[in-house]
Amino acid sequence: MSTTYDFTGRVALITGSSSGIGAATALLLAKSGANVVITGRIAENVDKICKECTEVSPKGLKALPVVADVTKEEDLDRLLDTTIKTFGKLDILVNNAGMGSRAPITDADYIPKLKAVFDTNLNSVIYLTHKSIQYLEKTKGNIINISSIVGIQSSKDVSAYCMSKAALDMFTKCMAVELGPKRIRVNSVNPGSVRTNIIRNVALSAEQFKVIRENISGKYPVGRVGEGQDIANAVAYLAGDHASFLTGTILVADGGHLAANVNLH
Repeated sequence: MSTTYDFTGRVALITGSSSGIGAATALLLAKSGANVVITGRIAENVDKICKECTEVSPKGLKALPVVADVTKEEDLDRLLDTTIKTFGKLDILVNNAGMGSRAPITDADYIPKLKAVFDTNLNSVIYLTHKSIQYLEKTKGNIINISSIVGIQSSKDVSAYCMSKAALDMFTKCMAVELGPKRIRVNSVNPGSVRTNIIRNVALSAEQFKVIRENISGKYPVGRVGEGQDIANAVAYLAGDHASFLTGTILVADGGHLAANVNLH
């Protein structure tokens, strides 16, 4: 049995969509008929995913490329303004852009790393949500925040990342209550270990990450780590009409990570 989604006529803005979970989500929504906005910091990657989204779109809808850095408010303003000028509305906001940081609190550069993580993982989400409300209210749209299981489970040497995701989960729940009267639903997806390129943001080599993931695969009840498509499916469900009674939900998509008490360190 396969699951299909229909987002015909809807506009979806996905931050951090030039790779990983964001790209998988954009491709699934485009394949399901949505107009998608692709954004990231590297133009080549943004253009690549845009082309792929256009190719899988049933009607050949052209994805909108916007090169932007989510830590810069002027870039977020331009991202949203370009979306509205191009499509005239916004139905789905997926706050996916994020960065990891491996640093014990005793590190001399802990504070700069903490600020960088919060600017990317939390502050950008708050700002873009704030700016998007006026448009989402008109479409009775919804917001999906990509959080993490470490927003729920502590982990050694990644406190900045854990705290940013825990705060994001609380922001999700608060916004669900606050924006409910405007008929805007707000939910989060909290992935377990997923095969993405986030290794570039942490002090681990590709080989070290491979060993960690192989170790985790053996501990996960499903017998593997996640793929971008796994999380994209969760996002599409929350964004669709079948989830119309879900808001303020912290949807854990972790392959059994929490149930099995797996730890990342």
